[in-house]
Amino acid sequence: MDKQTTLAFILIGAILVVWLYFNTPAPVPPQTKNPKDSVTVQNDSQNVVGKTKPLINQNETNVLDSSNGKNSMGKFFSASNQQEKIITVETDLLIIEFSSKGGNIKKLFLKKYNNWNSGKNDTNENFYKKSVQLINYSVGNAFDVSFVTVDGKAINTAELNFSNSQTHNHINISGKDSTTISFLFTVAGDKYLKKEFVIYADKYNLTANVNLVGLNDVISNRTFDIVWNGGLRFVEENAVDEANYSNASVYYGDEQVIIDASDVGEKVNQVFNGKVEWIAVRNKYFASIIVPISSSEVEGAYIEGSRKSFSQNGVKEYYNTRLSIPFAENQNVTNSFLLYIGPVDYDNLKTYNKNLEKLVDFGSFFGLKFIVRPIAEYVLLPLFKFLHDFIPNYGFVIIVFSLIIKLVLYPLTKTSMKSMKKMQLLQPKIAELKEKFKDDPQKVNKETMKLYSTYGVNPAGGCLPILLQMPIFVAMWGLFQTAIELRNQPFALWINDLSKPDMIYDLGFKIPLFGVQFISGLALLMGITTFLQQKMSVKDPSQKALVYVMPIMLTFLFMSFPSGLNLYYFMFNVFSIAQQYYINQKHDGTELVPVKNPQKKKGFMEKLMEAAEKNASSKGGKKK
Repeated sequence: MDKQTTLAFILIGAILVVWLYFNTPAPVPPQTKNPKDSVTVQNDSQNVVGKTKPLINQNETNVLDSSNGKNSMGKFFSASNQQEKIITVETDLLIIEFSSKGGNIKKLFLKKYNNWNSGKNDTNENFYKKSVQLINYSVGNAFDVSFVTVDGKAINTAELNFSNSQTHNHINISGKDSTTISFLFTVAGDKYLKKEFVIYADKYNLTANVNLVGLNDVISNRTFDIVWNGGLRFVEENAVDEANYSNASVYYGDEQVIIDASDVGEKVNQVFNGKVEWIAVRNKYFASIIVPISSSEVEGAYIEGSRKSFSQNGVKEYYNTRLSIPFAENQNVTNSFLLYIGPVDYDNLKTYNKNLEKLVDFGSFFGLKFIVRPIAEYVLLPLFKFLHDFIPNYGFVIIVFSLIIKLVLYPLTKTSMKSMKKMQLLQPKIAELKEKFKDDPQKVNKETMKLYSTYGVNPAGGCLPILLQMPIFVAMWGLFQTAIELRNQPFALWINDLSKPDMIYDLGFKIPLFGVQFISGLALLMGITTFLQQKMSVKDPSQKALVYVMPIMLTFLFMSFPSGLNLYYFMFNVFSIAQQYYINQKHDGTELVPVKNPQKKKGFMEKLMEAAEKNASSKGGKKK
């Protein structure tokens, strides 16, 4: 290969490395305990994104204080100090604890998803310990109603004591059954606020109804807010990785707008005025989504978030969200919402026909999301799920998956390898030119381009197929990074969770620049196979450094990647090595044959060289 081609390959590799580096979550040591969520998000009214003012009372979260009594709550002061009542509803998918304090969801357990540190021998007796619990109740409530009264009191129902007439404190439903839990807060006489939750046995969503009766002359501006505070609990071992995928978003103006506090200490907030179809908060694998059943009932939304650091390199993000809901002058008004709390599973979210599947993050490549997402959404993910219908172990699914992708890309990679082979065959002739015109570099370049033209060799022929494959590789990266199907899924040997790095050795220190402390077995295998592949394909002595540098760089970068992703790239490398051996040894057949009419159509590189030569000649003429 000539210098231009070598430079092109180096630039392509550099782009890949830089992209991987900036998208690689920083590795953290395994945590022996699941940290408690104990940080309260502080509001920052100075950091509003946008020019409009925030919605009503967004800085009044948890304003009710029983110690202040009537002075703070006005006519919403509750004289009774009734004890908190917990009602538990168990479905086929969920266990939900409702509390009379705030008339709200206090805890929500996902029966099909275990905590990262739960053991294989955990039984139903310690179910509450092993299952994922998403509500961040120590920081904020899940579904509060907030408003300002006509006498200027900011009210949030989080601290109100609601009454409940439920006689059974534990309810079980299954199949297609449903049940309703209601909470009532009486303001005065026939004026009251009612919160009602309809729970379905076979769904992750609830229907939440807010019923306002006789409160027209109590609530100012005839507007109230639906509030979700504290985001979701962090439930993964690697808090830094989980934080990198945590955010809040709205579906607004026919697109998802994401608000992400990506830097430690950063506080972000933004106001959305107008129609909002849904608002959501998420961590890496789970989300809560509030969808107004009639989106015309929404006046706007507000999101604020912050990122906090903790000891042992722990990082968490907290988000508060609000939907502003107007209500008519009727004495009896009910607003309904679809409340989804569960996994970020594409097929499940798609069934709601509310664009909720936009929450599934397939990644992007230099802003080319419109190319990457369709590949992942309509090709790779369906194929991945189809294979799992026949292969129960996701590790073997990934192996077969990588083979299929390799076969699909075979024409491109074959073209690339043959082009590189021709470039190798041209090297002796190029060396002769360099020796013949060693005192005239310009002449060397011109004659080299004539060689390319004579033998029909495109210097960029090996690069273009690689570029065409990049969107597929990026889509694969996004798919395996966030696919909830791989969470807690073992493969074989030391690989016990395909969603996490397969750590085989602790160095006891961090390698500078890369921040690597734990050695990944699959990352090492991926690096070794990358080296072998480079060794087989790169024959130019001037590119010898590339053979060693690229595998080392990629190995370190992949140390913190999920083992499922590393398994894919390792197997892809193995199949690439086999393909290259097949092309080079068994069906080589590549030879340099002069083409007819080589000057009929000049290539891009030749035109570029001619332009450079003319430019140099004109400058030389001016100097004379």
